[in-house]
Amino acid sequence: QVRSQYPRDSMENHVEYILVASFDIDRGSVMEHQYPGPISGDETMLAELMLPDQAHMRSLDWTIFFLHKDTSAEEEAKELRRERRRRRRRKGGDGEGDEDGNDLGRPSLDDEGDDYADASEDETEEDDDELEGPPLVYVLNLVNTKQDNTVKRGAIVKAMAICTRHSFLHIYKPLLLLALEEYFRNPVPDTLALLYDAVNSMDLSLMPRLSLLERQILQASDAKDMFIEKFDQMIQHRMVEDAQRSSEHSSTSDSPSRKALTRYNLPRDTHEFESRVMYNGIPVPIKIPSAISPETVGDFSLVKLIQTFSAPHSQSPQAFSPSHPHLTTSGPYTHPVIVLINALLTQKRIVFLGHNQPSGSVAEAVLAACALASGGGVLRGFTRHAFPYTDLTKIDDLLKVPGFIAGVTNPAFAHKPEWWDVLCDLPTGRIKISPKIEGAPVTEGLLFFQQSNVPLTLNGAAGTSEKTSDKAALNRAIEDVTGDHAFMESVHHSISSRHGENVIRSKFGAYIQRFTRIAAAFEECVYGASALFIGANETDTDKWNYGVSGHGYVWRSEAERAAVLGGYAWRVEGWRSTRSYYSFVGDLARGWDKANKQASVGLDLRFQCDRLRCLKMGHDQSAAIYLALARSIERAGAESDDASTSAEDDSPASVSGSADPATAARNAAREMARYDIINQLLVVLPESSGGLFHIALGLFHPRQDVRAAVVGLLERIREHPAGRHFWANMGRFAKTGFWRVR
Repeated sequence: QVRSQYPRDSMENHVEYILVASFDIDRGSVMEHQYPGPISGDETMLAELMLPDQAHMRSLDWTIFFLHKDTSAEEEAKELRRERRRRRRRKGGDGEGDEDGNDLGRPSLDDEGDDYADASEDETEEDDDELEGPPLVYVLNLVNTKQDNTVKRGAIVKAMAICTRHSFLHIYKPLLLLALEEYFRNPVPDTLALLYDAVNSMDLSLMPRLSLLERQILQASDAKDMFIEKFDQMIQHRMVEDAQRSSEHSSTSDSPSRKALTRYNLPRDTHEFESRVMYNGIPVPIKIPSAISPETVGDFSLVKLIQTFSAPHSQSPQAFSPSHPHLTTSGPYTHPVIVLINALLTQKRIVFLGHNQPSGSVAEAVLAACALASGGGVLRGFTRHAFPYTDLTKIDDLLKVPGFIAGVTNPAFAHKPEWWDVLCDLPTGRIKISPKIEGAPVTEGLLFFQQSNVPLTLNGAAGTSEKTSDKAALNRAIEDVTGDHAFMESVHHSISSRHGENVIRSKFGAYIQRFTRIAAAFEECVYGASALFIGANETDTDKWNYGVSGHGYVWRSEAERAAVLGGYAWRVEGWRSTRSYYSFVGDLARGWDKANKQASVGLDLRFQCDRLRCLKMGHDQSAAIYLALARSIERAGAESDDASTSAEDDSPASVSGSADPATAARNAAREMARYDIINQLLVVLPESSGGLFHIALGLFHPRQDVRAAVVGLLERIREHPAGRHFWANMGRFAKTGFWRVR
């Protein structure tokens, strides 16, 4: 059953608080109103954040900041609901009671609302910020300045902020514009109550909850009807509910169904869910992203961030001085965007300075940088320690946070290099490395790798480049080793070709994914094993008898492996002690446990597909991969040591309606497992990298059994809700081969 991402009977509000602050010439920043009640924390600090520096110089400005709210009471209530569900699962329907006298076989009235709201809590817990601490409260703030000669300063400055748990807080911008104008006319708490009631009445119950793999597929695809089936199921379920509800109050049974059919429509683009908020008699259309990745907050542009720091570098390259082995991984002329990514990965203190720019610009740059290093949710731990906007009054608290990412507008930060490791100057488009940055320690892993592989001077850490006259030639050689130069060239080509924001985000997602796999290879090379690849023993020993083995990153040669690992060694060692590294290890462990419960493959799908893409193989080697991919789908959900289960469950008796309930349940579980594994396969075969092209090449394999297996694999994909879009984008030549073999 498809579940709603925001159920109608959920107790969680879309917006928790609405704040209003103003600037008083005598008292400074003052908090005027808080609705529906006072928010915990320092009111003066909140008022100062809501009224940024030089706010009176602009008629309009947006700011974003995060609050770490105390949620101990909410956690206790959530744990109580979980305990109630565990008790009912243990007792089942035997009608026994607990110590409070409640019937454990039947949920109480208080539990009925909790069950639906928390039914998928265990499924999505690994995606929540609760793994790192209490969930963040995202604050969207609007500052408005109106000229008024009757007041002392000649202007009235007021700010209104919305506090929400939703990371897509940019959808509230049109509502804030209307509400702040209304507050200027009528500055009373009832104005805030009107906005509070309007935004919390927004109906998002028809927005389906997507799994992590489904969100990745949707974000990487341009198909406007991707997973439209889930939206249709939500509508059909709602229509049935409406018909049942109406039949209880009316004797006519046909009219409610007709009214429901005209009331609900499928979305025009499944990437966005369209809703409407009625505020003060004005219908305000709202578009909510259907797939939100961790570390993606608000509305920002990676293209804008890249262009800001790429244009000055391409016109007049400047060497980074001082250089740093964690940052200048391609020598002193490393691309500034790569330096920024390396600083984020190795947890350096980063400041975005936007002198004489709106505070909204620096906040947008901070949020874009977090998404840049996250790679679309591959890594986490950036936004929790980000400060989209801050000022000099918060510097003491800021310096207590290791590896912060802050946005400021005060130029005093540029003259304090001890406050930051990397300074990103937005007006000039230049990135500076602090002369007081802490040096990179030489770890045991680096020493061991240097003794057994190529020297570490490939990454520009040593001073050899200063003695070389042809710096550009040396820099090109270094960039060829790391691959960063070619990557940035492809990014610039996509931007100049107007491929769009989603393509750029997909490229950086693939870049971060590649980085993690190279880091895993480095750990295995130096330490003998890696926590970044769980299940290596199963894939290397071919536990499930697929006929292929191996895992990790695909190398074309041993020379390439040694050179690339040498270029990545310093930043990998720098990354291994960061928050994002440990969060990634935890995410992998939870994902592995979940896969073992639902759809364990026992095969590194990305590794095998990369072998098809990157290596020149013989017919027998490619045949083994094609047959293994086909077997992984066919055996989904079956026990690895029970090969007969597959044939037994696919027999005519099992498929027919005469199957017993146990067999039907087993078949349903296997179909769900196949669905999940096909999702895993589609994630590693994005359309931007050719989609099903390399799979379809198996249709022309010399061996007949391989061609037949590929046909079966493509038929499974063609029947998949998302796979049918991949099939539609497959070339006509491949489709002709498919029908011929079939």
